[in-house]
Amino acid sequence: MDSFVVTVFFLTYLGMAVGSVPGLRLDRTGIALLAVVVLLVSGKVGVKAMGTSIDVPTLLLLFALMIISAQFQLAGVYGAVAEKVADSPGSARRLLAMVIAVSGGLSAVLANDVVCFAMTPIIAEGIRRRGLDPRPYLLGLVGAANAGSAATLIGNPQNILIGQVGGLDFWNFLAACAVPSAVSLVVVYYCIAWIWRRELDAAPKPVTAHPPPEGHRWQAVKGGIALAILALLFAAPLPREVGAMVIAVLLLTSRRMSSREMIGLVDWHLLLLFACLFVVTGAFADTDMARHWVNWLAEHGWFPDSLKAMLPVALIASNSIGNVPAVMLILAVWPTPDPGALTGLALLSTLAGNFLLVGSMANIIVAERAASAGTRLSFTDFARAGIPVTLLTMAIAVVWLRLGGWMTW
Repeated sequence: MDSFVVTVFFLTYLGMAVGSVPGLRLDRTGIALLAVVVLLVSGKVGVKAMGTSIDVPTLLLLFALMIISAQFQLAGVYGAVAEKVADSPGSARRLLAMVIAVSGGLSAVLANDVVCFAMTPIIAEGIRRRGLDPRPYLLGLVGAANAGSAATLIGNPQNILIGQVGGLDFWNFLAACAVPSAVSLVVVYYCIAWIWRRELDAAPKPVTAHPPPEGHRWQAVKGGIALAILALLFAAPLPREVGAMVIAVLLLTSRRMSSREMIGLVDWHLLLLFACLFVVTGAFADTDMARHWVNWLAEHGWFPDSLKAMLPVALIASNSIGNVPAVMLILAVWPTPDPGALTGLALLSTLAGNFLLVGSMANIIVAERAASAGTRLSFTDFARAGIPVTLLTMAIAVVWLRLGGWMTW
């Protein structure tokens, strides 16, 4: 057993849970990068081994999808949609329903992290302009982003990873997850509408005239065409990451949009976090402790190939180290999972991300972007709505997966 690698591994995932190093301005990506450097300097991981540990196809697909999302962002789609929602007439509850529907819908076809990053400050300012408390609307935004992203293999980073590692079919996954994802959006609405009913009893102020956000209609249409072609490519025998890269390169060859600006909108921190965690978990997977751990889980019936094991594993792991690191860790030590179990992992780990503030990257993005826009979302704010939303949606997902035959209890 290589105790040094095991120690680095546990300290890395402790850092994923805490989110920073006391006394240092080192975030999760910095912690993971530091762990890789320590393994390289110690000689426990070589450069060649490091290269083989990184799942390049997953990173390529994630990069390409970020380029497609950047197309929409530079075209002003996110800003225009957020402004339209915030300025729509009707009651406070109608506004909440619109935020949830739009966020959930966009997150199903675009990365939920990007949707949250782009829309949070505009929703916060727009709702405040209407004389309302932005907090329930921002919670609706992120709750719907998590729930909506569960519907497809391109909705969030962990689904992208699971789809690539397991070779899951895009359309079969959609058939398995679209219904519980859509029902979860309804749950998000009713939970927030009840828990924040006092704030939602206020009447919105009338819409005041203000300049619409700058946008480029053709560029938005081009982004929509790119998404449609990408969906068709997913049904072709071409590797998913290759098809996505072709679309991304075509979008970069634009007379209007600067390739430098589009590439600059890529979430390089997330890509680096993925790459570093691939190396750390790969090193741990090669140790005796990892093999003993796998054997122990299998002997005691805690391997996540059944719903009774998957449910607590997804909920606890996602809300301790975050759902992306949790999925990477599970996949690193899970030998030959079947497509049904991988579908369950994607759906349940994504819905589990709504439980607490630390459950998903989207939650943290909304909290940070809201703070920069003058609205503080506390840990308690997230938990008040997140806990009932998560428990209800995960229960619905478990029943759906069981009845549909995707996983056994």
